Amino acid sequence: MAIVVSDKPPRQDPKVNTLNSPYLPCFLALALGVVAPFFLYPVFVMELMCFALFAGAFNLLLGFGGLLSFGHACFFGSAAYLCGHALKVWGFPPEAGILLGTAGAGVLGLAIGAVAIRRQGIYFAMVTLALAQIVFFTCLQLPQSGGEDGLQGIPRGSLFGVVDLAATVDLGYGPMPLALYAFVLAVTCAGHWLIWRTVHSPFGKALKAIRENEARALSLGYRVDAYKLTAFVLSAALSGLAGSTKALVVGLASLSDVSWHMSGEVVLMTLLGGMGTLLGPVVGAVLVVTLHHELSSLGSWVTVTIGTIFVLCVMAFRRGIVGEIVHRMKRSF
Repeated sequence: MAIVVSDKPPRQDPKVNTLNSPYLPCFLALALGVVAPFFLYPVFVMELMCFALFAGAFNLLLGFGGLLSFGHACFFGSAAYLCGHALKVWGFPPEAGILLGTAGAGVLGLAIGAVAIRRQGIYFAMVTLALAQIVFFTCLQLPQSGGEDGLQGIPRGSLFGVVDLAATVDLGYGPMPLALYAFVLAVTCAGHWLIWRTVHSPFGKALKAIRENEARALSLGYRVDAYKLTAFVLSAALSGLAGSTKALVVGLASLSDVSWHMSGEVVLMTLLGGMGTLLGPVVGAVLVVTLHHELSSLGSWVTVTIGTIFVLCVMAFRRGIVGEIVHRMKRSF
């Protein structure tokens, strides 16, 4: 009996290719981002986008690098302070302030990461938490940060000296900061595209290999510490981009942005949505921020309620909401 071997790849069902396409969730998210301000409060939607980018940046480190940081809020909050100070005191345009905040977070990430990657596991997490607390108390004591009152009245300014980000347009749904919304949407999309490109690059493949088996990656000749540090700096810079943009949106940089509570919330967002998935942190961020806004009347019970929901979701969705959906779709096909 003759055996015929073909070098052609097996034919796949077009429906499977469509469901597994990485572009479909991106187009759906972009479409939702475009229509969302017509149904929801635009500032709230912009805040959601900033936290979604923050969660995505953290997921790049935890979900794809296997590095759990308990102090990631120091990059988010310090960038917000730096951007706000540059806009309010130094008179920087918004694009320069955001770039300065992002670069500052990247430099801070390089300093903290160079120390933290010398340890692994829970020791790595504790080092990041300790160093982040130093940043928190620095922001508390500096007179430029406004102390417990925070840095208030951050102006939005004009983008490239042409587009007034503070201007509003009435489209029949009330005044809408259309220019600012388009700018925040563009920044968020650019940040998520960079995350996607990093994950699907050779660097991202090597990062996953280090996450799965660091000893084997080291034996194959990979410079493990260099990969970890690069991922840490990139995650810190993207977190700074999210924090700078949020400061521009709400006009405030406060101690809550740099506190360990914020670090815990971004961990919650990532685990709730689905660690190691690109869309999971976005879903987790939307859920957590929406719950905070909708349950704000409960006061201190907000934390208890969100914690209960988190426990229930973890028990029902072991891989996170998006992670569980993806897993079941793969089993179906």
